[in-house]
Amino acid sequence: MQLLTLPPSPALATSIRATAQVFEDPKSRALLAHLQQVAPSEASVLIIGETGTGKELVARHIHNLSGRRDKPFVAVNCGAFSESLVEAELFGHEKGAFTGALAAKAGWFEEANGGTLFLDEIGDLPMPIQVKLLRVLQEREVVRLGSRKSIPIDVRVLAATNVQLEKAINAGHFREDLYYRLDVVSLELVPLRERPGDILPLTRHFIDAYSQRLGYGQVRLSAQAEHKLRTYGWPGNIRELENVIHHTLLICRDGLIEHDDLRLSNMRIERQDDSPSQDDSAQALLERAFQKLFEEQAGALHEQVEDALLRAAYRFSHYNQVHTANLLGLTRNVTRTRLIKIGELAVNRRRPTGATQGERVLNLSI
Repeated sequence: MQLLTLPPSPALATSIRATAQVFEDPKSRALLAHLQQVAPSEASVLIIGETGTGKELVARHIHNLSGRRDKPFVAVNCGAFSESLVEAELFGHEKGAFTGALAAKAGWFEEANGGTLFLDEIGDLPMPIQVKLLRVLQEREVVRLGSRKSIPIDVRVLAATNVQLEKAINAGHFREDLYYRLDVVSLELVPLRERPGDILPLTRHFIDAYSQRLGYGQVRLSAQAEHKLRTYGWPGNIRELENVIHHTLLICRDGLIEHDDLRLSNMRIERQDDSPSQDDSAQALLERAFQKLFEEQAGALHEQVEDALLRAAYRFSHYNQVHTANLLGLTRNVTRTRLIKIGELAVNRRRPTGATQGERVLNLSI
């Protein structure tokens, strides 16, 4: 079994990161095969996955399989710094560059020189820093805050995100040119619920690890407990599984974990998907509709769209020409002419003598 673990650190006790990763499920094996192909290169890699799926572990494995394995691996959480400090943290600063800068300090790019810099939660970077990061990646040099001197660097950048950067680009929160600079190779880590073959191997790893810490002997899982673990949704992914096993070992008896020993969360987390939602802007929905139309049809689209818009506006306005004209920003005469042309309005239409009140109202609106 291929097992990856993070180096021991006191910070891991309160971290939401995954501390172990296995590649037993077919989807995980496919990921590992892809990873092993791209790791020896110098290409930038964008690692995509929910929180707790093991993005940093994958980044470390890429580093260990590369020619930089004997050089530094530096992991930075881009969301951990305030906007005012993130530039100094990444690129360094000179003495007196800002209040509290009592001495010059190298940034994370300089610390990782010759090795690999892992930028976790890259989507949290402020836009002004994204511009400077793009320049660093293009020029392969950094300029410390408060300095005009450029410092050459040799760093392979691996980035990770738990948000859909395409949506962030469309919303104006992430630079498209930076996205393409980082996304030379893309690795997607599927959630734990979608790779059930990894659940029990990870469970056994955490049982062994925490049993050793607690001074326990061998601990087993009942068949019912195994079934419960395999069928649970794991919204918190690997880190949630680790926490569940740690808690379970504190309360289980006689070296056997039973079904009822596993205290699983009832919390439901709504995941974003690519389908339209109520939060999508009208402009975004319209652009998607146009995109589908372009893909499915060719030629004479302008007239089709114009006619469809007029019909929709006429019905929305309850078949009132004046309201339709106002809605579309047209004159009433132009609106009437076009309605006649598309067959929504008959010339000199007359109602039967015995028309109902509703029909008479409709006739007056015409």
